Amino acid sequence: MNVEVTPLPGIGIRKDFAIRSGRRLGVVTHRDGQIELIISKPDDPDACMAELPLTPEEAAALANLLGAPQLVAQLREEHKNLPGVHTRQIPVVPDSPFDGRTLGDTALRSRTGVSVVAVMRAGHVHPSPTPDFTLTGGDLMVTVGTSEGLDDAVKILKLG
Repeated sequence: MNVEVTPLPGIGIRKDFAIRSGRRLGVVTHRDGQIELIISKPDDPDACMAELPLTPEEAAALANLLGAPQLVAQLREEHKNLPGVHTRQIPVVPDSPFDGRTLGDTALRSRTGVSVVAVMRAGHVHPSPTPDFTLTGGDLMVTVGTSEGLDDAVKILKLG
């Protein structure tokens, strides 16, 4: 996929790519920090058909929604011939007992056998987090384990 980066003098930067319909889908990051999701007209890539302003928190949530499922789908594909191995996204909710604590504090691996292969935060993937990685409410953990272990991991993250 070819992402084009276009400086917008006095405004910021547009990053977009062509989708199957011929339209372009992208993001404009303004110099003042504003973020807009944009869709261009099929016949004029410089003319917006729609634009949606996003707060930084909304942009991060959207990035997590789009990024984590893709990563999980890739892991599922890689593990499809391994019976008993499952992949799941587990959110760290803001009121979790582990919000602000380290991954090691959860003891997920020793308590459930579940491995955390990545953490999605604000649109960024943190692969192979170490035990000293600090979790934050809103993180999305990408995990691998047995069905039972994954169910137990969800309970631990919610209840402690």
